[in-house]
Amino acid sequence: MKRKLHLGLLGLSFMGLMTACSEDYVNNNGGENVDGSQSSFVVAATLGEANKLLKSDALNSGTISANNAGKVTDLGTTWIYYQDKYLYRLVYNQGNAGLSSSYEMSQNGTIEERDYSYEIPRFTSFGIYNNYIITSSTGDLGSSYADENGYLPKGFLFSYLDVESENMRTNSQTIFSENYLGNGEYVTLSGYVQRSGKVFTAPIPMGLSQYGVKANDGAYVVYPELVKTESGGTSSSAYVEGELQWTQHPNEAWIAIYDNIDFTSPKLIKTDKISYASGRYRSQYYQSIWAADNGDIYVFSPSYAKTMTAEVQQTTLPAGVVRIKSGTEDFDADYYCNLEAQTNGKSFLRCWHIADDYFLMLMYDRPLTETGFVATELAVFKGSTQKLTYVSGIPSADVLSGFGTAPHSEDGKIYVSIATTDADQPAIYEVDPITATATKGLVVESDAVTAVGKLTYHN
Repeated sequence: MKRKLHLGLLGLSFMGLMTACSEDYVNNNGGENVDGSQSSFVVAATLGEANKLLKSDALNSGTISANNAGKVTDLGTTWIYYQDKYLYRLVYNQGNAGLSSSYEMSQNGTIEERDYSYEIPRFTSFGIYNNYIITSSTGDLGSSYADENGYLPKGFLFSYLDVESENMRTNSQTIFSENYLGNGEYVTLSGYVQRSGKVFTAPIPMGLSQYGVKANDGAYVVYPELVKTESGGTSSSAYVEGELQWTQHPNEAWIAIYDNIDFTSPKLIKTDKISYASGRYRSQYYQSIWAADNGDIYVFSPSYAKTMTAEVQQTTLPAGVVRIKSGTEDFDADYYCNLEAQTNGKSFLRCWHIADDYFLMLMYDRPLTETGFVATELAVFKGSTQKLTYVSGIPSADVLSGFGTAPHSEDGKIYVSIATTDADQPAIYEVDPITATATKGLVVESDAVTAVGKLTYHN
């Protein structure tokens, strides 16, 4: 019998959480195959109203089909491969969106759904810490925390999915996100990187809530003309009267370092070499901090604050990269890379670690200071040399219709799905980071590929 875990019975209840709209997928590889075990690449693909989990022996060649094949699942908001053990299909609960579930490889080589399903609250970021899959968001705390004006402070909501025990909980104590950086602004968190038992994450300043505008007699308001005089906007850009939307401090980036899974008492470090470290699309904040194989953490900034309407909220810093060397917990004073100097002023939407100190970049086609920018190219960045090289061999922009949102790394290569308008099916492309070349591989007969990874039977 399949068992459902009700979040409301397991953790702290939050009110009025931010709306998240996610189409992200992440692979977290590194699990060792068991001798004699069943192991296969697993591709999640949509066909009509259904999602299918399809097996393949290879990603660099062949064809698989979602027609009358594969394990049928509900659609997912986010797909996460936990090593090669489990595949999680997360659906945050907005408007009774549905339940989340997980899958594993059976001893006889079939993909099976595990026992428990979960009700996941809304989230804007996610990652892995030890044996937990973590989702997070920022939203209003309960009425007991209201100030004298009735304004509610912002707080973090963390969800923890224990992948082995199949338990789920939320943070058991209230964690404020107001004045997180000491400038009065509240933050959300983007991306999680574990190293030496600690987790590194990027706090993204969001501006002043109604609570923050009034705090300390208004001392945190640098630009009073930015305080909203009426409510308006839509979706992720909606605002309310009395708040100051988006950060007043766009020319800096922060990293928070936690030594506990409760996300309390972080060490905060700051750099003024780059703007905040996160890709942006609507309400989603895309991870742009990644660890190289030697433990160095690279912090990428697309300088998305260039797109702000108010000039005082626009960053003057180019898209760039800084580093936290292995064994240290501060920014490397001798390291800085201006990415735009190698791209004619163009930035990126997302990035992922490949292998060693190579990273894959999903690049915009024009500078963020122009209108209509879209992500149409791939590039490889090597951390130690600071060299960025555009990838050859991918379809041209005039036929391109989309990239997969979480490539799979394997044996020094990275595999990303690409869909085009001149082909009936999407395909997986193998990217060699050393040569920065892409080669078309596995064709997936489906409407879209939503996740690529590997599952192995572990007894």
